[in-house]
Amino acid sequence: MDGFLGRYASYVYAILRIVTGFLFMWHGTQKLFGFPPSASGGGELSAVMAIGGGIELIGGIMIMIGLFAGFAAFISSGLMAVAYFGWHFSMQAFLPIQNKGELAVLYCFVLLYIAARGSGVWSVDSIFRGGKVAD
Repeated sequence: MDGFLGRYASYVYAILRIVTGFLFMWHGTQKLFGFPPSASGGGELSAVMAIGGGIELIGGIMIMIGLFAGFAAFISSGLMAVAYFGWHFSMQAFLPIQNKGELAVLYCFVLLYIAARGSGVWSVDSIFRGGKVAD
């Protein structure tokens, strides 16, 4: 049974992919270039943060434009899992609402969905395929 917007599902998915990539990209620019400025003020750029910021920036752009979005989203989803378990999770603050890891968890699963679904419509990949997109 199709939902309320079922006939627009491929376009709603494209909007989800584009917006997710756009927002994810800005996390990378914030880490790598300090723009836009963060509320916490940032700090020195460690090698781990530079790698994470690079994945966020390049992966976010690839996801947003739909260029190998499935692959980029899979790598980015893994990055968010590492971010959650490496920086947020602890036995004292088990739930994401307690340890401020909600965004990492949400990105992890939205990106995993994008990895499973691929680039879809309105993507560079669909242009390369001549407009033929597997739904």
